[in-house]
Amino acid sequence: MSRPARKAVLIAARRTPVAPRGGALSRIDAPALAAHVARACLADAGLAPADIDELILANALGAGGNPARVAALAAGLPERVGGLTIDRQCTGGLDAITLAAALVETGRARAVLAGGAESFSRRPLRMATDPDGGAPQPYLRPRFSHDPARDPDMAEAADALAIPRAAQDAYAAGSHRKALAAPSLPEIAPLGGLDADPYARTLSPRLLARAKFLAGDVTAANTAPEADAAALLLVTTEEQARALGRPAVAIGPSAMLGGDPAQPGLAPVAAIRSVLAQAQLAPGEIDQVELMEAFAAQALATLHAAELPESRTNPQGGALARGHPIGASGAILACRLFHALASPEGPRTGLAAIAAAGGLGTATLFTRL
Repeated sequence: MSRPARKAVLIAARRTPVAPRGGALSRIDAPALAAHVARACLADAGLAPADIDELILANALGAGGNPARVAALAAGLPERVGGLTIDRQCTGGLDAITLAAALVETGRARAVLAGGAESFSRRPLRMATDPDGGAPQPYLRPRFSHDPARDPDMAEAADALAIPRAAQDAYAAGSHRKALAAPSLPEIAPLGGLDADPYARTLSPRLLARAKFLAGDVTAANTAPEADAAALLLVTTEEQARALGRPAVAIGPSAMLGGDPAQPGLAPVAAIRSVLAQAQLAPGEIDQVELMEAFAAQALATLHAAELPESRTNPQGGALARGHPIGASGAILACRLFHALASPEGPRTGLAAIAAAGGLGTATLFTRL
């Protein structure tokens, strides 16, 4: 694969705290969450709003209307920044970064804010009209496959991976333990009276045993809770990073792939293998992995199938210990890697990987320059 004329890099990354649905961020809508971290990214990078060419925002639960545009205006970006909203469910926040890199590397933009925002607390109610004139019927989620037999409930799909409950619970407890031990995170732009993710706790055997069952051995304790958050990263050229004196983290290779919609949890495996092949790296050569933990079963199945180094995966805990703000989750993975890789004493290579409903999987490699 030929090197692009311009190399896209990250020079700033910020996120809000991740607050469970109904918590500290419940009165703030998704565009406002995104605007908050957009301003933080600009301040970190030393750029003015006028320096931004586009804002790409993943959002899965909104009511349409291009929340990226609303966020851009709320952040004080120029009116010429139209805003692009994408919906790839859970992978969207990471996909937004790949799209931003493509704009920069083709010369269509010089600086792009990319990521995702989600408010489970403020999501609109969904109602389907009856073509025969009956009462509208509420529904929780759209279809992710044309075939109902290949459009499973996510918890049931996780249970179908057949990971023993003891392993799921142990993994979840470990995620919380790592999150509690993590130092203060510079990636967080404080909001709503929070300067850290509030959900992490000690999962005792008693708490794990009492957890509500969702499907088979999948419980509320080994599943990431619904949450509110936003994360954005500033994508620009390597030349611009040098001019600003900012630490730069290269983006890519990446892979955004589809797989079997009947088992979305394993979709990242092919994307991970594609990225590693493009980079000519073995799994063990990756210094840090940020893997989405929508379910402990899904994370464990992906770790094993992709042969990822578990000791270097989610070293500060994952979504099981903070929550899952769908459109923002992939961007949060990248945000965590940026701050790890930007430190001269930190890891040099990082891999972000995430699954999504419908059998989608995305993986992206990040490298400190």
